[in-house]
Amino acid sequence: MHQRTILLWAMMTCVAPAKELHVSVRGIDTNDGSAAKPFKTISAAARLAQPGDAITVHEGTYRERVTPPRGGESDSRRIVYQAASGENVVIKGSEVIRNWKPFLPGVWKAAIPNSFFGTYNPYKDLINGDWFDAKGRPHHTGEVYLNGKSLFETHLLENVLNPKPHPATLDREDSTWTWFTESDAQFTHIYANFHGKNPNEELVEINVRDSCFYPDKPGRDYITVRGFHMSQAATQWAAPTAEQIGLIGTHWSKGWIIENNVVSDSKCVGISLGKDRKTGHNVWTNDPRKDGAIHYNETILRALEAGWSREKIGSHIVRNNVIFNCEQAGIVGSLGAVFSRIGDNHIYDIWTKRQFAGAEIAGIKLHGAIDVLIHNNRIHRSGRGIWMDWMAQGTRISGNVVYDNSTDDLFVEVNHGPFLVDNNLFLSALNMRDVSQGGAYVHNLMTGRIISQPEPRRSTPYHKAHSTALGGLASVVGGDDRFYNNVFVGAGGAEDVNPLRAGGHGPWVYNHRDYPLQTGGNVYFAGARPYFQEKSALDLRAENPKVELIEEDGHGFLRMTLGAAFRTAATKRVNTGPLGKAKVSGLGYENGDGSPLAIDRDYFGKKRSDSAPSAGPFEDPGQGNLKIKLW
Repeated sequence: MHQRTILLWAMMTCVAPAKELHVSVRGIDTNDGSAAKPFKTISAAARLAQPGDAITVHEGTYRERVTPPRGGESDSRRIVYQAASGENVVIKGSEVIRNWKPFLPGVWKAAIPNSFFGTYNPYKDLINGDWFDAKGRPHHTGEVYLNGKSLFETHLLENVLNPKPHPATLDREDSTWTWFTESDAQFTHIYANFHGKNPNEELVEINVRDSCFYPDKPGRDYITVRGFHMSQAATQWAAPTAEQIGLIGTHWSKGWIIENNVVSDSKCVGISLGKDRKTGHNVWTNDPRKDGAIHYNETILRALEAGWSREKIGSHIVRNNVIFNCEQAGIVGSLGAVFSRIGDNHIYDIWTKRQFAGAEIAGIKLHGAIDVLIHNNRIHRSGRGIWMDWMAQGTRISGNVVYDNSTDDLFVEVNHGPFLVDNNLFLSALNMRDVSQGGAYVHNLMTGRIISQPEPRRSTPYHKAHSTALGGLASVVGGDDRFYNNVFVGAGGAEDVNPLRAGGHGPWVYNHRDYPLQTGGNVYFAGARPYFQEKSALDLRAENPKVELIEEDGHGFLRMTLGAAFRTAATKRVNTGPLGKAKVSGLGYENGDGSPLAIDRDYFGKKRSDSAPSAGPFEDPGQGNLKIKLW
């Protein structure tokens, strides 16, 4: 009995009981972290937190980069970072700057000692990286904010003294609020045009940190971050061949939950689920002798050698966040987002300044979205809405509302399938740019054009089922897609008959692709046209449902007009069986766990008819003049 008692005591003491650490702006970092004696900084609590612990942060603004030194051990033994219930907790990557001096009428100057920035000065750090387009001028990772709103950087002092509207921006009037920086051995000088406001009487902040919440090493697993407003970080361009540091990022880890946060004002990326530095960092910029696609294939091989797998990477949950004012992407992830769920987020005002560009700009931009579910997000004013680039396999894009995007709503680039796009509302002028094969498009509402293009120049990977293990390489000839039970709405006029030039409304743009489509149960309004071999198309091209998205009192409604003929579409229930297998990968359309797939629920989760489900995202929407509440 004595030995058993000792063994039981030893087992109990091996696992310390979970505790809650408190942080308050009125605390002291030498406190014990109790509710009565809280820490002053989140970082102080992070240094002590162990698996199973929670860090509760109370109301106030915390100007720090949280660098968690460890993660949890499992989904049940996480380290949780949370804002106290009902309290407004802000984490900022910026500092307040005072003591501005008048320079010229309307223009002020601040001289900041370089020592103020420590080891990182965003006003000496230029944005750069693979696939980045600087538009012929330098851009710093720093930023200037007046009362929470960012100003526009210019590379010429003259443009601060005599500002003119930026021709490409979505906010032309705001673009005349400008700033310029230059540095010498001792000081960083910032000049800003505040348009008659006195910056010493207003809140003026500048980026000083490259992130708000980001581990300094990979493998900080099972961390939860919830309830914060994180903003104003000097993030660097996050190329797929680089370490991707976001305003908040997982840094090549597993099992994070990022939920119920507001993420805003990142110079480049809001939330990063991306890769590490050791597998390659801007390798194309550093070695331009080889094409970027070759470099990325080599990056994938290095990632596999480093343990890129379900066991070590990904399986994150990103949900219920509001993400805006990021100039590259709302959510980005190269390889690190595998097996994740991204849902119920509101992403908007991405790439609105448009002072620089590049190939990584979107509301959500993922490379290697293997078995990723992207669902019920609202994405608008983001340039491009959703961009699935390379290796979208087992991906499901479901129930999203994507609209008012100037580039396109969905870009699927050099993927081989299977992937599924269902129950979405794509409402911008260009709904989809398809440079892939093996996709299934089911029960969507598409009111814009589709562009279909092959890509014979690049050979890109496909994988074994539900795995990161390589299955092979192939180029994209196009086609091998499935279009079932969708509603297509044209522009009401004659279509351009050359899909290689401008695309068009409806899947007729695939008529010349090498691989044939599978089609059925689609409805065509206002000039939209079916695929030439579709036998069950409902041709209502002479009718216009007048689809319109409106916002009233914080809610979104879809207006449209449907006649009785809409219910006569020859639809059938869609599931794993009739979808077949993607031609190149040889894999079927199924759930991430390998179970059969059934698209038996509509956009709202309503059960669909077994025998004759309604075309489009809404089951039995009614007829006449409809007003459907979306949010």
